[in-house]
Amino acid sequence: MNRSGKFPRVWLSGAHFINDVYTGMLNPIMPFISAKLGISMAIATLILSISNITANILQPVFGYFADNIKRRAFIFAGLLMSSVFIPFAPASPNIKILMICIILGSIGSSIFHPQALGLINKFSGTKNTATKVGIFIAMGSLGFSCGPILSAYITQYLGLGRLPFLSLLGITWAYLMFLMMPKVVDIVGNVNHIHFFKAFQDIAANLKLRLLTVISILKTLITTSCSILLPFLWKNVGHSPSYIGVALFLFISAGAIGSFISGSLEKKLGYKFVLYFSMISTLPLMILFLLLYKDNHVASLAIFTLMGLFTMMATPIIMVTAQNVIPQYKSIIAGIINGFSWGVVAIFMSCAGFWAQAKGIETVLLSVAFVPALLSFFVVRKI
Repeated sequence: MNRSGKFPRVWLSGAHFINDVYTGMLNPIMPFISAKLGISMAIATLILSISNITANILQPVFGYFADNIKRRAFIFAGLLMSSVFIPFAPASPNIKILMICIILGSIGSSIFHPQALGLINKFSGTKNTATKVGIFIAMGSLGFSCGPILSAYITQYLGLGRLPFLSLLGITWAYLMFLMMPKVVDIVGNVNHIHFFKAFQDIAANLKLRLLTVISILKTLITTSCSILLPFLWKNVGHSPSYIGVALFLFISAGAIGSFISGSLEKKLGYKFVLYFSMISTLPLMILFLLLYKDNHVASLAIFTLMGLFTMMATPIIMVTAQNVIPQYKSIIAGIINGFSWGVVAIFMSCAGFWAQAKGIETVLLSVAFVPALLSFFVVRKI
């Protein structure tokens, strides 16, 4: 199979969808897991933050190893760990087992993403790369949006104890992908050894990469804050798990659409305009959402959905632009943009739960929406 073949991209995109189904499962049902185990909102937010940290902050390191090997091991091992451990977390009888399952499943996601993103770029060739990578990212976003729907409905109608059956989906796909995917040695040929410290020094010294990482962090700040804190806000006003699941599904599915159309928008409007608009638009939408969420559920959900569309539509542009700056470090850079950025935000979120408990969820959400809008003028113009 040649580098631009469709089927390897299909297998990788399908794996991305399934992996992110699992990573999206916990947010909408964490208030109910918390109630079952007697955990406060602050502690539950800390647990989700630890999950995001372990799922993301190590991605550049796993990206380094992925760039240095001729094996497909990371995409299989990562998907299998996510598939097995995350669905078992909600059924945990105590907080210790809950934490072990969440950490191991999240590490699986951290192992999977860098190599998958590096390979999808290689398979995409040089023509319409942003669009092809956008499809891969959109499939992950779609999976992340389906995770809340699946977990919320299973929780509401079957109970938390039934969620482990979802492991079968990822295990089956990993096995089929193992049989059907071409070996990495057949894709990339000879791989020159990459020195660990030199790679990270080269990346850290590049101003454009630093700025793109900042933009990725700011955008991730919005999506993570909404995904973690809003389920508690909605539960406080009496919404069911299924409502919360649908709301997150709409938000993240809209982000998947944004990822899918980002390549076309870049061609028509330029990548800087897309980045500006993506960062600035969140603030007025967040203000409208917070004004309406108690009394007008339909309008607030529509605004929340638009927030997902606009916030995530620049993600493929950021990824492709960053990977093309130093192309020999594709997996490492993917780990930084897709992983390290999320890990930095997760560290912030480990404190945000206590902040939200003390000052209110609305205050935290408004603050995190203000930061990207303010800094966009200083960051984007220098790229």
